[in-house]
Amino acid sequence: MEKQKGGMKAYYGITFLIGLGFFTMGLMDPLYDTYVPMFLSNFLKSDSLVGSIMGIDNFFAILLIPIVSALSDRTRTPIGRRMPYIITLLPAAAIFFSLLPSAALKSLGFLIVCIFFLNLFKQAVRGPVVALMPDIIPGEYRSEANGVINTMGGIAAIVGTVGLAKLYDVKVRIPLFGDSIVPFTGKTASGEATYIGKLPFVIAGFLVIVAVILLFLFVKERKNPEGSEEKTPPVFKSLKLILASENKSAVLILLSLLFWFIGYQGVLPWVGIYSKEFLGLSPGTAALSSGMVGIAYAVFAIPSGVIAHKVGRKKVIRFSLIAVAIVLLLCFLHAPVTKALGLTGAARYMSFWALLFVFGMFWVSIVTNSFPMLWQMATYSDMGIYTGLYYFFSQAAGIVAPVLTGALRDGFGDRAIFINGAVFMALAFITMGFVTKGEPEKKAV
Repeated sequence: MEKQKGGMKAYYGITFLIGLGFFTMGLMDPLYDTYVPMFLSNFLKSDSLVGSIMGIDNFFAILLIPIVSALSDRTRTPIGRRMPYIITLLPAAAIFFSLLPSAALKSLGFLIVCIFFLNLFKQAVRGPVVALMPDIIPGEYRSEANGVINTMGGIAAIVGTVGLAKLYDVKVRIPLFGDSIVPFTGKTASGEATYIGKLPFVIAGFLVIVAVILLFLFVKERKNPEGSEEKTPPVFKSLKLILASENKSAVLILLSLLFWFIGYQGVLPWVGIYSKEFLGLSPGTAALSSGMVGIAYAVFAIPSGVIAHKVGRKKVIRFSLIAVAIVLLLCFLHAPVTKALGLTGAARYMSFWALLFVFGMFWVSIVTNSFPMLWQMATYSDMGIYTGLYYFFSQAAGIVAPVLTGALRDGFGDRAIFINGAVFMALAFITMGFVTKGEPEKKAV
């Protein structure tokens, strides 16, 4: 790709536009995770059944993201290869997302249908949305660009939880959707009276569609920047070529990210419960524990990409893995040490929050730079396949981690999650040491 003058500054505008897709999808995720279990609980007494339905997104992610990402590599249309998927699947996801509260007022069947199609469309479009950035941004600037996009995703999560979620209790008249707050007239599984709020879902869905329009109008996909148009090999042949390559750097990065995502997803889902049980925080305040990670994620995403551009992606990732492992060991020691020192109240939970903030700071440094390392090994013809492989391994970790850490909690106590996380971060540090590719090519002066 021909380099523009001005370095990364020349690409910030287009990166921001591409990041709108991540921002709006980031708005949907916290609302979905917070309220859909409540909707389901109106009909179902079994938490395990509710959890099983909520897990449909992981199933679709593993199944669809690699396949649709690879298909988009082979797609050729006048508007590009990623855009046809974005302008059809993302608005469809927005529509079903907006319908979730209305469905929850009608019946369990209608709600499950909306959940099914929302996750079908949202996970199918995720790969093409992600692959759009490396198609347009040169390899040497992808860490910084990924930092911008991760920042937008982090801000979206904060806006979704702090901003839009507050609108759940606001009563107004919404065109086409009626009253924003409607009492649930059916008999709930718990027997308690409740109501459904529509406004945050409708606003988030509307913003997703606006983002799609802006992407279509202002982001123009380019033809192969590497030269002549390559014929993309079939999906499974491409996967075989990648995994059987003589240089195993891609496989090692995929194995590393499996390790660090198992470590991460084995800790974060339990932090709220840990904060209640060990720190004595209320449920509402306990949620701020994981919020510390999200705040650090949004603040340090861009700086981590800039630093990696100067010192190297691999160095930043390996240093951050060790730092995260140390922080997790300190989290393991936090309860007994603070108890021995006689720390109580704010001193105790603020020190724990500080550890989680540092955790988030180094965690985003890993995530921001790992994707660009994989993309650096890809060509124009298989960028989507590499994107799909990333998500396959990260989503696989999301399935393995809860089972593993749940067993550890049962066998060794709640604090075992921190040792587990530190061990998997250390394993990732070891495997990353054997990676020899993934840095931007040095330009001849």
